[in-house]
Amino acid sequence: MLKLTKNDKAMLKGTQGEATKMAMTILVRMAKISGASELLDITGAHIDSTIYIGDAGLEFAERLADLGAKVAVPTSLNVSGVDEHNWKEWAVPSVWANQAYRQMVAYQSMGTVPTWTCAPYQTEMRPEFGQQIAWGESNAIVFANSVLGARTERYPDLFDICCAITGRAPAIGLHLTENRAGQLLLVLKNIPLELQASDDFYAVLGHLIGKIALDRIPVLDGLSVEPSEDQLKAFGAAAASSGGVALFHIVGVTPEARTRKEAFQGKKPTEQIDIEMSALIEARKELTHSDSDQLDLVVLGSPHFSLAEFKQLEPLLQGKRKHDNVKFLVTSSRAMTLLAKKAGFLTSLDAFGAQLTVDTCILATPMLPDEMRFLMTNSAKFAYYTPGLLNKQISFGSLQDCVESAVTGRIIRDDSLWVQ
Repeated sequence: MLKLTKNDKAMLKGTQGEATKMAMTILVRMAKISGASELLDITGAHIDSTIYIGDAGLEFAERLADLGAKVAVPTSLNVSGVDEHNWKEWAVPSVWANQAYRQMVAYQSMGTVPTWTCAPYQTEMRPEFGQQIAWGESNAIVFANSVLGARTERYPDLFDICCAITGRAPAIGLHLTENRAGQLLLVLKNIPLELQASDDFYAVLGHLIGKIALDRIPVLDGLSVEPSEDQLKAFGAAAASSGGVALFHIVGVTPEARTRKEAFQGKKPTEQIDIEMSALIEARKELTHSDSDQLDLVVLGSPHFSLAEFKQLEPLLQGKRKHDNVKFLVTSSRAMTLLAKKAGFLTSLDAFGAQLTVDTCILATPMLPDEMRFLMTNSAKFAYYTPGLLNKQISFGSLQDCVESAVTGRIIRDDSLWVQ
């Protein structure tokens, strides 16, 4: 039976307004369905419902806004369905842009922070170890849980804003220490150090581990290098796409896995699997869904490009110009783009002929014309979703591969690190 506090009951009765009553009614119903015995306080939220995908989501947001909804905790906003300033540069229908903008306005009216990014951990909204939060968006969830050690369940659209408005969430799942223990042990075997240090390795490894783990909590051991935050971002985003991974542990790297024993909370793994080069090579092949070397568009920034990634890209572009028949797109947040501009990282990007899109995600907005068929990316997440969501052919490669392909006008990849 779900136990409610005096304040929970007051919200449910409507003493704090109709919007809070509506949110609490949904929260209580969902908590009962999930088997929660109580609710817990959260210190922050990230709203995935900001993405416009149809009239129902827009109607829900505007209903809350019309009722005067206000969030009770610091709340960041995920990507919207449109880049409100630059959407006309692409094939976005004006009707779609208008509806998506209305949804942006509705959520912003609730006292949220207009971050408009799928990577809120790159902003001032970044939670600390042990904080209880209610985050939507798969890559944000897995990063918060795994890399930061904050605690969130997989919050779906519409439910995330209810938690933000009430400041409460069901005490279930990954909010609870006992549910955060590793379940599956994956051990890297004979993986060259040079490959482990490469950026595309983590995207491929995440894709493979997601397929193996599904919704279990994987523990990775045997890594011999210290991955960067962006490499961990790519890893988690891939694992959350090909599987349902919401928490991973890397022994000696992530905060709840200083040792293998700690990662499993003293328990034995249910299964152990060795990860060898042959499996990684096959996983890399799976991320290319194209039988052609033709190239129309290179897409970077899924999840959103960080300041460090802008810095990494800048020297690769210096003195170069993309092919006239290829578009080169970087998606990021307003905040990261502004910081990159101040740091001087956008000069080479402009000279290269690249375009920037903020606020949104190419997977979440109909921006590509039909004639743009052949895409390339360094993101395993984007490569995984593109065939189904965008009906486009996609090729996967490293950041360097993406730049060189854009320059030559056709897809080229350096396979040297992947040869056994």
